Amino acid sequence: MRPAYLFAETAARFDSQIEVEKDDIRIDGKSVLSILTLGAAQGSEVSIQATGSDAQDAIHALEQLVVSGFNMTRGEA
Repeated sequence: MRPAYLFAETAARFDSQIEVEKDDIRIDGKSVLSILTLGAAQGSEVSIQATGSDAQDAIHALEQLVVSGFNMTRGEA
């Protein structure tokens, strides 16, 4: 699966609002289309922010996904 889809799918599991920022552009981390338009290629530096009741869990799951090189399978986050 494409990394953008995996990221959005993982983000969507959480109730928190999730945003990704790159080069002063902030997008909805639950939107595949928004993630694709961000243009974050491998090696890009991005910031992930979450706000809500499960924000820490969301950040942890997304961080693990990115650190793993998007090699996680469904249900691991």
